[in-house]
Amino acid sequence: MEPRDQQIYEEAAALWREIFGEPPPLRADGPMLLEMILRRAGPPPYERLHSPHLRPSTIAGPAQPTSGPRLS
Repeated sequence: MEPRDQQIYEEAAALWREIFGEPPPLRADGPMLLEMILRRAGPPPYERLHSPHLRPSTIAGPAQPTSGPRLS
């Protein structure tokens, strides 16, 4: 195994042990381990307005309807 491939495997195996608390599958190489981790984890939840960089005062929503007709 090439040094780069070995490094990928070792890091993927460490990630597997950290996430799942068990040894990685024996027949998996680094890229396969990463694919299995991502497949089991699934997509992260979409939370558009939950950001440490946004304040409630900087979030603009749709305009609220006004009551009654507007006079120009």
